[in-house]
Amino acid sequence: MPTIVPPYLLDRIAESADPRFPLAAEAARRALLRLPPARLPLIVPDAPDQPSALPDAPSQPDRRISDAEGRETLPGRLVRREGERATGDEAVDDAYDGLGDTHRLFDRVFGRDSIDGAGMPLEATVHFGRAYDNAFWDGERMVFGDGDGEIFTGFTDSLSVIGHELAHGVTEHTARLRYQGQSGALNEHVSDAFGALVEQYALGQDATAATWLIGEGIFTDAVQGRALRSMLEPGTAYDDDVLGRDPQPAHMRDYIETREDNGGVHLNSGIPNRAFALAARQIDGFAWESVGRIWYDTLTSGRLGENATFEQFAAETLRQAELRFGPDSLELRAVREGWQEVGVAVEGAQG
Repeated sequence: MPTIVPPYLLDRIAESADPRFPLAAEAARRALLRLPPARLPLIVPDAPDQPSALPDAPSQPDRRISDAEGRETLPGRLVRREGERATGDEAVDDAYDGLGDTHRLFDRVFGRDSIDGAGMPLEATVHFGRAYDNAFWDGERMVFGDGDGEIFTGFTDSLSVIGHELAHGVTEHTARLRYQGQSGALNEHVSDAFGALVEQYALGQDATAATWLIGEGIFTDAVQGRALRSMLEPGTAYDDDVLGRDPQPAHMRDYIETREDNGGVHLNSGIPNRAFALAARQIDGFAWESVGRIWYDTLTSGRLGENATFEQFAAETLRQAELRFGPDSLELRAVREGWQEVGVAVEGAQG
């Protein structure tokens, strides 16, 4: 069960005795109880092959938003379906809009009809639990907590969070990267990359104007931090008395070996995140037209193993960059230099 807030951050909050946040510690402890067991990978069933592009079948989203009404029972009460008017509930309407923005990117840019490539309904549940400090993809739907109000606001407040979690569904239906170790960090990285692209596409931002922040807007003003993660500058997203300092590494020399967090999947994802953002900024222009296409081609190539390493993933991105843009392209050079900058060994595109 991939979650947007990593367990190490919830641990910090749960252990805090800061009098400014009387509710946050208990809320974090409850959120930790909803995490999957440590060291167990996310195993998903085999999915049938799906087309990666449906140019002759323009798609329309099929969105369904439910309200858990503070309980932890899914899916909750259905409150808004596709085409219905806004409800006035900010969480419901933000989730509805965010699902639409995510669908639009995958449809218009990559020709993908929903998460599974075959028109799968996009479902979400809001107001999950009591002051629940997380959002997650459970294999069928997006689930959003409202936050504790002291450290976290509602998790529908960030479009990159919505895009991130839905991208886990795309990964399940394509490369099926195992949620453990380096393949798990790649799973998290892919979701961060497409979460950022969803936000950039919705805002019309090019790679230079983009913030490259994941989860911007989900911290309250009491927190000294910009977001959960920075793709461009891993390790700099927050530096707070309660949360501590963002621990993400930005280079392979600082790769974190740990048994926690499914082998550090939320930590070490900072390394490929930086490679992606650096490549996008070197190319400039709209990132979804360059590195976004390369990464999507990589994800749907059928050439990645479920236990892919950073080096294997990087090699496939180089191959796909050469196939799409050519051997002498700026795109290929930028992707290669991005991986080299973060210490991932690459030897060029492989035929």
